[in-house]
Amino acid sequence: MIAQNLNIVNENINKAMKRRTRVPKDSPVKLVAVTKNHDINAMREAIDAGVTDIGENRIQEARTKFDTLGRQSIWHLIGHLQTNKAKYAVKMFDFIHSVDSVKLVRNIDHEASKIGKVQDILVQVNLAGEEQKSGVAIDGMNELLHEADSLEHIHLRGLMMIAPNYENRELCRPLFRKMYEIYIKTKEIPFKRANIDYLSMGMSHDYEIAIEEGANIVRVGTAIFGPRQY
Repeated sequence: MIAQNLNIVNENINKAMKRRTRVPKDSPVKLVAVTKNHDINAMREAIDAGVTDIGENRIQEARTKFDTLGRQSIWHLIGHLQTNKAKYAVKMFDFIHSVDSVKLVRNIDHEASKIGKVQDILVQVNLAGEEQKSGVAIDGMNELLHEADSLEHIHLRGLMMIAPNYENRELCRPLFRKMYEIYIKTKEIPFKRANIDYLSMGMSHDYEIAIEEGANIVRVGTAIFGPRQY
């Protein structure tokens, strides 16, 4: 079932890429399979079916899985990261998508320096201004970007956004379009260390629209694994 679902998702990604108008149609899209609340067997099945990138939301759950699976895949932390858990995140995750404050990025840099690592990160932007969601506000984004760029053990790779879970997913489109414009402007900033090449947005209910509007990382869980097992 997972392999079949994955084929459908990949087909939808390819179709959405062909519908893009502002991004080259052959520009690749990275699929991150979100394994929150799915067990090791499901993860192995997805990896066997071709998944190369795994996304986890919580440090504690990810630690158990990482200890079992190791580096069979590229690991992405897509959930909110508490400052005091940065030391665990830098040991496990290749990408941290959810960097949303100067304090957090400094702590990630500090912990990465201890193990001689340069940590790839994305800055999470709360474009919709939702109080219940993490992410830096637009007016604080530049300060965070430049702080990240100044740190020796941080490699800033792009931006991340979570759209509201609208019943009508088309309501997400203006936000995705605006986020792509912000991403393009961010690419034009003359950073010292950063390489702005990723825009992570879109989940199971809206990833096709996100791709149409410029996303090149999508985070898909339910459409691959089915409903989460709580």
